[in-house]
Amino acid sequence: MSKIIYLDHGATTAVDERVLNKMIPYFNISYGNPSSMYGIGRQNKMVIERARQEVAKVINCNPKEIYFTSCGSESDNLALKGIMYANKEKGKHIITSKVEHPAIMNTCATLKRQGFDITYLNVNKEGFVKLDELRNAIRNDTVLISIMFANNEIGTIQNIMEISKIAKENNIIFHTDAVQAVGNIKIDVQKLGVDSLSMSAHKFYGPKGVGALYVKNDINIERIQDGGHQEKGMRSGTENVAGIVGLAEALKMAYKELDENNKKILENRNYFIEEIKENFKETTINGNLEHRLPGNINVTFKGKDSLEILLKLDEYGICASSGSACSTGEDKPSHVLTAIGLSPEEAFSTIRFSLGKENIKEDIDYTISILSKIWKKIINVV
Repeated sequence: MSKIIYLDHGATTAVDERVLNKMIPYFNISYGNPSSMYGIGRQNKMVIERARQEVAKVINCNPKEIYFTSCGSESDNLALKGIMYANKEKGKHIITSKVEHPAIMNTCATLKRQGFDITYLNVNKEGFVKLDELRNAIRNDTVLISIMFANNEIGTIQNIMEISKIAKENNIIFHTDAVQAVGNIKIDVQKLGVDSLSMSAHKFYGPKGVGALYVKNDINIERIQDGGHQEKGMRSGTENVAGIVGLAEALKMAYKELDENNKKILENRNYFIEEIKENFKETTINGNLEHRLPGNINVTFKGKDSLEILLKLDEYGICASSGSACSTGEDKPSHVLTAIGLSPEEAFSTIRFSLGKENIKEDIDYTISILSKIWKKIINVV
């Protein structure tokens, strides 16, 4: 295998070298514990607060509304559990959708076991939440709506402003899992009207092991783990200083370069889709082509085993996935794909390609040529 063609940016991204260079001093030079009183400890506390200000500036909020976590999944857990625990006297009802990331789906399952009530909204064939169904699902005891900003499998971008408006009209807290959106879409929490938002650095060329949660300052939320007083008492544990620095730097870079990167990624994505349609007739592109993450291509190769195709692609150095990286290894069809109306057989024939800023047209041409080889072999076997 002579080269790697990485087409799985929805799963993770490489740390940008500029981000890495910002992080390195905090591993072995300025390594003090931010809770310590001596100089290198106090210095790192200031570094964290500066990073908090930088993140807040990008998404347009108060720095006091940003909490650093270990990842998007932890941010989702803190948002859902923390908000529901703090507001359980008001009610125990949560509204979410059938296409959420496992971090939301499994957290809701845990909350249900604890006595909370969950409503899962249907979506249409493009993955959009049905807004009339959302309105009809609202009850007197509804405390929280949690709908993901952009879907990790099919790339569909929800109408977050309209969902936020519905939540506000009914005095309901609105959280969005924006892990796939942050770094790919301009985010302004004031314009969006969201009360809480999750993000993860490794989705936008930052390091793994660090995320953040925005919580509007008038929202009641409880801590969900015990320990020290870090993150204003909300999230205990010695802070990942290098990771936090990396998250802030990657976020600043992502938004500074957003238009330039997205122009290139969109051109490559549209070219990729055209080539798929031209070369492979029995295929379907899932999701909405207009309101979609710029690098996402979710394609069903009808009658073909996606696992077999992915393993063959890997032999040629091409990295793609069959859906969420957090669900890899499950023997069930994707809950997202079945929610948009695909049969189990179609779901098992579906591959997600997700392009990044470093991909070039030649990567797509190479991938199409290898897919053609694989396609012919599969047909001959059949």
